[in-house]
Amino acid sequence: MKLIQTILAFIVTLGTLVTIHELGHYIAARLCGVKVLRFSVGMGRVIFARKLGKDQTEWAISLLPLGGYVKMLDAREQDVAEIPPADLPREFCRQSVWKRIVIVAAGPVANFILAIMLYSALFVYGIPEPVAKIRVPSATSVAYQSGLRHGDVISYINGKTIQSWSEVHWELMQRALEKNNAEISVVRVSGDQPDQQIRRVVELPLKQLNSQNLEGDFMSQLGFSLARPPAILGDILPDGPASLAGLKKGDLILSINGEPVLDGLAFTEKVNASAGQRLTLHIKRNSDEIDVVAMPVTEEVNGTKIGRLKIQMMLAPEMTVVQTGLIASIGKSVQKTWDTSIVSIKMLWKMIVGEVSLKNITGPLTIADYAGQTSRVGLISYLSFMALISISLGVMNLLPIPVLDGGHLLYYSLEVLTGKPVSERFTEIAQRAGVALLMAIMAVAFFNDIARLMS
Repeated sequence: MKLIQTILAFIVTLGTLVTIHELGHYIAARLCGVKVLRFSVGMGRVIFARKLGKDQTEWAISLLPLGGYVKMLDAREQDVAEIPPADLPREFCRQSVWKRIVIVAAGPVANFILAIMLYSALFVYGIPEPVAKIRVPSATSVAYQSGLRHGDVISYINGKTIQSWSEVHWELMQRALEKNNAEISVVRVSGDQPDQQIRRVVELPLKQLNSQNLEGDFMSQLGFSLARPPAILGDILPDGPASLAGLKKGDLILSINGEPVLDGLAFTEKVNASAGQRLTLHIKRNSDEIDVVAMPVTEEVNGTKIGRLKIQMMLAPEMTVVQTGLIASIGKSVQKTWDTSIVSIKMLWKMIVGEVSLKNITGPLTIADYAGQTSRVGLISYLSFMALISISLGVMNLLPIPVLDGGHLLYYSLEVLTGKPVSERFTEIAQRAGVALLMAIMAVAFFNDIARLMS
């Protein structure tokens, strides 16, 4: 069932993004007066086709689902003598260079517009997100030394309002890519007066992060992560070690063997690492504090022995709903699409200069895997993923690689500068080089996909 859902989610994702991309080219071509011969979703042999409209444009579905194309009336692909005289003014190469630029650029632009529309709809509807509350487990960490404390709620980063944990991750990643420190404003609950909130501004050093740090969970390198609930016990499974020790649902674990317990995650990690060991749990039950002795049983998980007390723990973070008005959501969506595009370009550049590993290049197998995962989480997660992939598709197609839209835009830009079209010989050589480069990128992507799936 999972495999079927993954395949369907992938087909819907890729089919939607390719169709929108090609519709951008198609609409622009029609508006610029160019005759469209075929609109195909998919590449290779046509498996279904129907001609519609005054121009009898062929709307087709082709065998290979990894792409699509819009075939226009083009003298480079057929003899001019074969083109009816009435259609010559509608031939692609006879259009002004500016019209050709508009037609080619319209595909990637359509992908960006789709992302903006998806994000806008999500922002208006409201997106459940973890609260920007941080977990700082170590006093020797960079985060702690900078002034951040466990339980702080981040409200601003470099003057920008923060509403959720994903925004924290995004803003800090951008600062880290730019090798700039981050000014973080936090709201902190006073230990002596829980009802009183204290505001603090700290500077988090990000310049020390290298490119390898950015490939993984770079925030853990700084010593903080998403806050988790206190170590309050959930359901106690009957006849388990916790039940035999006398632990009860609702008990708050304060310490284990004299060491303070930060939260439910720290409690779980300590128990997992203590298989067969005697643990003295100092707990708070109602208004009383007592000690309970328990010994986790040993279980083997993926070849590793871990301890279990047979307790259900609540580890889900505190959530909030990020919701924005219609007008504000459009501006926010445009900004998010722009920021995501810029970060993608920066990451690509770092790959080119060797600062970031080529392992970050992903292909259709990884996209299919994430499509399946996000579809199982829910519609909001899936649409967010689709918006992200739409941006990635737009950015990729704008790269100045021959055979991609960006390569054609490069030709037309040279034509604007020189006042004459690029020579056919140059175009032919560039196309061959572009195909070779694209095949190499696809090979790396497939290799990375397979390596991820096998790991």
